[in-house]
Amino acid sequence: MLQLFLQSTRRFLRLSWQTFFPPRGLPRPSFKRILVMLLFLPLFALVQMIHWLGFLLDELFYRGYRDVTLEQPVFILGVPRSGTTFLHRVLSDHNAFTTFSTWECFFAPSITQRRFWLGLGKLDAKIGRPLQRSLDWIQTRLLSGLDGIHATRMDAAEEDYLTLLPILSSFILVLPFPHADSIWRMGSFDRDMPATERDAIMKFYRAMLQKHLYVHGPDKRLLSKNAAFASLADGLSQTFPDARFFCCLRDPLEALPSQLSSIQAGIVLFDAESQGPVYQQKMLELFEYYYQHLLDSLPQHAADRVAFINMQNLQTQLYSTLLPLLNRFDISVSQEFLTHLQAQDERSKRYTTAHRYSPASVGLSAADLHTRFAPVYARYDFGAALESQELKAQESDTPSSSPDALATNPVVSTDSGPC
Repeated sequence: MLQLFLQSTRRFLRLSWQTFFPPRGLPRPSFKRILVMLLFLPLFALVQMIHWLGFLLDELFYRGYRDVTLEQPVFILGVPRSGTTFLHRVLSDHNAFTTFSTWECFFAPSITQRRFWLGLGKLDAKIGRPLQRSLDWIQTRLLSGLDGIHATRMDAAEEDYLTLLPILSSFILVLPFPHADSIWRMGSFDRDMPATERDAIMKFYRAMLQKHLYVHGPDKRLLSKNAAFASLADGLSQTFPDARFFCCLRDPLEALPSQLSSIQAGIVLFDAESQGPVYQQKMLELFEYYYQHLLDSLPQHAADRVAFINMQNLQTQLYSTLLPLLNRFDISVSQEFLTHLQAQDERSKRYTTAHRYSPASVGLSAADLHTRFAPVYARYDFGAALESQELKAQESDTPSSSPDALATNPVVSTDSGPC
């Protein structure tokens, strides 16, 4: 743990220096970026130091977390913007599961921090919940605007890749650090991450999951969702050999524009492209790898461990799609959860959004994307939504839709349903 702390500290100092004094070949940061980073870097460093203090206290007082076993954890993977958040929040209401909440990811990755905040919550409840009411007020005014992209609440189920922030291995850090190769490698983890660093990251991540179960009950089944972990399919299956995987997929012509649009606010906030454009080409390359890696890696496992889901099915046939997969994964379903699932099915069918994305809206060509992702279309039928999808035969031909037709009638993503 000490070695990981020292390595992370050195990396943070190096990235901070390069923020203001970029390597040769990159332009100087804009005035806006300097101001934003002068605020962000000290705050980020303070929060991470608090986390590391919590990790130290865990080793002193809660070493029992190391004995917690993770039996048949369930991981929701997939390309970004493919329905992983929606599936995660539906399944998180199953009483057999426990999953990370937003507040735990950002403010309490350690057991010590969780004990503190949970204790404070109990005290707050005894005096009329003034802190909770204040938090609700803040969330309503500051976070509701993100609902169309990624609904965010402190007590909502959230992606636990955020627990990798203390070791600077959370992919979201490409927004403040757009030229950090060490962070971009998280997007091609199984292929490009050096073995020693890969092992250290997976060991740290496993400890984060053990700490979560230590607090919330070792009898619970861990539910984890991370679209950013599409590149960790091999690492996860090796670290958790009895894990189950839901893999959400979506037409690349819809998913990629939606992803580029969703990160635009972060790019603007950090003025990240004032040092040159980077995200569009990087995301194109990563999405190619995501699809290829998911379709190559996960099918190597037994059918009772892996299920591929078309996002369109989640939107239009949630109940009939998900129930057989729960049975396949030996996840018992109560009448209460069945009722919940039916309600969510009806809700998802009625859901509409004003957010619309097309390849052209983010400066891409639908015809070029169709050509680029032709191997993906050859292996997975995004148009079929009658039942949960399985991979097509390797020798299948590409879909009949021609690049010319797509160029004149570009795909428009409506994101009808949570991401």
